[in-house]
Amino acid sequence: MKRPPLLPVIIGTGFGSGFWPWGPGTAGAVLATLIWWGLWAVLTPAALTVVLLALIVVFTILGTWATARLEPYWGEDPSRVVVDEMVGVWIPLLLATNGWWALLALLLFRFFDILKPLGIRRLDERPGAFWVMGDDIAAGIYAAVVEYGVMLVYSQTAL
Repeated sequence: MKRPPLLPVIIGTGFGSGFWPWGPGTAGAVLATLIWWGLWAVLTPAALTVVLLALIVVFTILGTWATARLEPYWGEDPSRVVVDEMVGVWIPLLLATNGWWALLALLLFRFFDILKPLGIRRLDERPGAFWVMGDDIAAGIYAAVVEYGVMLVYSQTAL
C-alpha cells in the first residue's frame, strides 16, 4: 500500500498527536489546549480571540482537505485524524479566561465528542471529510454553551 502524502498527514494527525495509541482524539484536544495555553500566555484577550477564530476557520478548511486526502489510505473517519478535535476544543476555549476555564472547556468538549448527544451522532454518521470536522464543531458549540452557563452561574455565586 502506498504511503499517504506528508502534508495531509501532518495536518490531519494534529502534528502527529493522532498517532498516540491511547486515545488519539484526547491527545489532539490536549495539544490544541496546550496551543491555546501558549497563546494565552503571550496575547491580549482580544488578540487571543482573533487568533483562535482564525485557527478555527483555517484548520476547518485544512482539516477537511487533509481528511479527504487521507481517507483513501486510512478509511472513512480514521481515528488518527484529530485535527477535528483540535478545531472542536478551540471553540469553547474562545470563552476561557484562565487555565481552570480552559480545563473545563477541554473536559466539556471531550464529553460531547465522546458521547455525541443532541444530534452530534447523526452528523458523525454522515459521509465525507467535512462531516468528520462537523460533528466536532457541533460538540465544541455545545461545550461552549454549557461552559458559558457555568460561567454565568459562577459569576453570580462569586458575588
